[in-house]
Amino acid sequence: MRCLVTGAAGFVGAPLVERLHRERIWDVTATTRSANPAFPLDVRHVPVDITETTEWTAALQGVDVIVHLAARVHIMNDKSSDPLADFRRVNTASTLNLAGQAARAGVKRFVFISTIKVNGEENDRPFRHDDQPKPIDPYGISKMESEIGLRDIAALTGMEVVIVRPPLVYGPGARGNFALLVGLVRKKLPLPFASLKNRRTLVAVQNLVDLIITCMQHPAAAGETFLAGDGEDLSTRELIEGIAAGLGVKPALLPFPPSLMHMAARFTGKEAVFQRLCGSLQVDISHARDVLGWSPVVTPREGLKLAVK
Repeated sequence: MRCLVTGAAGFVGAPLVERLHRERIWDVTATTRSANPAFPLDVRHVPVDITETTEWTAALQGVDVIVHLAARVHIMNDKSSDPLADFRRVNTASTLNLAGQAARAGVKRFVFISTIKVNGEENDRPFRHDDQPKPIDPYGISKMESEIGLRDIAALTGMEVVIVRPPLVYGPGARGNFALLVGLVRKKLPLPFASLKNRRTLVAVQNLVDLIITCMQHPAAAGETFLAGDGEDLSTRELIEGIAAGLGVKPALLPFPPSLMHMAARFTGKEAVFQRLCGSLQVDISHARDVLGWSPVVTPREGLKLAVK
């Protein structure tokens, strides 16, 4: 069996390719923008610049299953004059171009890595796989439209489509707010999060990779949407404590009223940052447990230790 992994040099793609290669269950074709990525010699590499007109014939040769990770991801302080158009061009049109060619080439299954942003940005109860989508930002909208288009292609061609929606993914080399927190904890700077009682679902990259591989091969995954997570939600305080434990330092957590933090964030134009760090966003992974018999392979404490090692 041969699989194609797009975005194979990325934060999730690289450990996915490494594990697929290590377990020797799949022959791997990897696509990246780079001409010289650091893959094992027996991983077939095809450089591809993914656009809505990319010709995929060479990369699709002999492929049974595709894992599509390549995407224009959420960008802080996006300078684009039309972010939604840019996200649609890369995340929607390019995805559906690949899927259409894959179906014509006889690919059996297409595993699409979407985002929990398709469900929404925050909640007062855990998101479920069958909730009505409520994306807010251009990134989430473009991923939702990709999901819709993929289901249409599946209905027309019979190619199996599996959708995975992860929340924030953390692990070695993670960027964004997670990297910011790790840097602050490492410097032992005082952080005003001791009073927070929010709950957030995160997913360690090891758990996401394991779920993806399960979706590649489990017969019952076809046509399903799965939400990813570690199976144990954390408050921001618990997240910082886990990072500190992995670093071997004592966190400097100070009590501060969350309402005042929210007010300050709104006044300084950082409300979105506050929400991502301090708001609640929980995910119900029971559908993956029930349908696939899948469970996370590492706990948050183990995942955080590996992430900051």
